[in-house]
Formats: sequence, C-alpha cells, structure tokens
Amino acid sequence: MASDLTPTKADRFSFGLWTVGWQGRDPFGEVTRPALDPVETVHRLAELGAYGVTFHDDDLIPFGADNTERERCVKRFRAALDDTGLVVPMATTNLFFHPVFKEGAFTANDRSVRRFALRKTMRNIDLAAELGARTYVAWGGREGAESDAAKDPRAALDRLKEAVDLLCQYVRERGYDLRFALEPKPNEPRGDILLPTIGHALAFINQLEYPDMVGLNPEVGHETMAGLNVVHGYAQALWAGKLFHIDLNGQHGLKYDQDLRFGAADVKSAFFLVDLLEGAGYDGPRHFDFKPPRAENVDGAWVSAAACMRTYLILREKARAFRQDPRVIDALEAAGVGALSTPTLAPGETLADLVADPTAYETFDADAAGARAVNIEHLDQLALEHLLGVA
Repeated sequence: MASDLTPTKADRFSFGLWTVGWQGRDPFGEVTRPALDPVETVHRLAELGAYGVTFHDDDLIPFGADNTERERCVKRFRAALDDTGLVVPMATTNLFFHPVFKEGAFTANDRSVRRFALRKTMRNIDLAAELGARTYVAWGGREGAESDAAKDPRAALDRLKEAVDLLCQYVRERGYDLRFALEPKPNEPRGDILLPTIGHALAFINQLEYPDMVGLNPEVGHETMAGLNVVHGYAQALWAGKLFHIDLNGQHGLKYDQDLRFGAADVKSAFFLVDLLEGAGYDGPRHFDFKPPRAENVDGAWVSAAACMRTYLILREKARAFRQDPRVIDALEAAGVGALSTPTLAPGETLADLVADPTAYETFDADAAGARAVNIEHLDQLALEHLLGVA
C-alpha cells in the first residue's frame, strides 16, 4: 500500500496559490509566514507530486499592476509551468479583498463597481484561457449583506444573473474552451452570502441565459458550515451533471470557515466523499482549498499540503477495499441498497397499471413491511472498521 500513497500527476491533485501561500493573517493577528513566490510554489508543488496549480488574478499579479509588471509576472509563472509540467486547470478572480468590493462586486449597489468587477474578471479570463484553464470558478464572497435593509435580494439576483450571462457571452464570443463553476457559501466574510448552498446555486443556474456553461465548485467546508450533508450535496451536483470542479478541505461543524486540511475534521464524511467521487468516475481535479494553521512556519505549510494528498490516497484505498470486501457486499445486499436502482414502475408499466394494482396498496401488508430488518448498523460498522484499519 505504501507505494500507492505517493502522489503522481495521474491523481490530478491541484492546489491554489492562496493555500500554501496563506500567510496566517486573521482578524486578531498579523502574518506569521512570509509571502511565497508563485514560481517557488509551482516548483514545490511539482516536487510533492501535484499535477496542477490554480490562482486568483491577485495571487499572481499585484492589484493595480501596470502592463509591464503584469507581463513580467505571467512570463515567470509560465516558465515555471513549462519547467515542471504543472498545468492550470482552473482560475478565478479576487473580488473580495480590495476595499472597492467591501459592499459587493457583481451585486454592489454602486453600478461603477459592478462594471469594474466585470472588466477585472474578463481580463483574468483572457489569462486563464491563455494558460489552458478549462474551468473558471466564481466565488461571490462579497455578494451578500449584513442587513436586509441594505440590499434588495431580488435586484441582487438580477445583477448576479446579468454578470454571469455577460461573462458567458464574453467566453463564447472569444471562442474560449472554458466553463464556469459557482462556489456556494452560506456566510463569512459577509453576514449572509447569495447562493449559500449547492441547492441554491443549482436553482440559480436554471435561470441563466447559458445554463449549460455553468456548473458548481462545491467546498467541503462551506456545506458543513450550513449544517448540510457534504456527500449528499456533491452527489446532487453529480446527478445534475454540474460537478465541474471541487474544493476539498476540512471543517468542524457550524463555525467560521476553518479551511482545515482535507480529512482533518469529519474523516467519515471524507471517506464517503472519496468513495462517491471515485465510484462515480469524477474525472476533474482533486483540488485542495485549505489554509495551513497560522501556528505553522513555511515548512509546516508544505507538510499540510502533502498531508492533503496522502489522506485522499489513503481514503481512496480504504474505499476500494470497502467495496471489494465480501462482508460489505453481503451487507449491501441485506440492506437492499442495490434495490434502490430498480425503477418503481416495472418496464412498460404505466401510472394506470400502478393505480389498478391491488398489491401496491389494497393488499399491501404495511405492518409486515414496517417490521422488516434494514441492516444499516452492520453496514455502517463495516465502513467504520475499514476506516479504523481493523476490517
């Protein structure tokens, strides 16, 4: 098993420049680590076995940089990609850090800010396409409010739709092979953020001008912050054909956004999430969006990054072993899990046939069915034992 825990590019692990590069600043304390050069980050990630690196525009190019500085930054970054073989599968725009976005970006009450946000995003879309990115993530960190008096949510959704429609139009007109992924989050940094969950985002996509171009980038921590089942959320995105990209990390319950390394919180949920992704044949990047604890130095940040990949590989091996275990196969059968895939109506059966079938209601023995064994506890215990390494 040890050889299987060495990450390779085939595992499609990717990291944002902002992850290992987070300097540890929080609302109560200054930075604890020096800034990392994006070029150094690319080389270190390649050494660890990653296949991809992602970025916000401001991670790579300082906000307000002139064209000469911009070209210098991009040239160095591209050279590092060429030297290491790392790819850029995804990019995004920082529409939350600078004070100009303090009241929103695409949904700012100030129209001039909304126009600036669109142009800033379009400029980085050009760079993303140039570097070969196939997905463009949109996280609306400032698209929200602290007071319901301060923003008309219906107008805000109109403006958010307008922005996404325009960005899709921009990509189409330029012929870029790029699609968008919305990243839901319930709160922080705003008191409440628009499109707080996977379900909200899926409903929003249905209202867009180009819904086929827009999917989701769910994050483990964000769904956990909302008190929701992470595995169910990712599964619904898969079911809808909208799991365009993913963010993997850890989160302890209904707290501030902790961005722990993957698997550091609810390991059982992480196990079933890996089981879902691998079993469903998800072929996108396994992207880690975490923050090394501010107590760590730079070396500790790289330990954290390596741990994310190692944990995923461990859970992947355990998920495979779980599915191949004869006891689990029997337990799945006893619990009737596979029966759920059988349509409720038989082939060729109609609604009228169902209504006319006395065994479906008139003669159905509800008491007997209510007394049946469901065998869930044994199945769940087997999963736990595989996780604990005693299966």
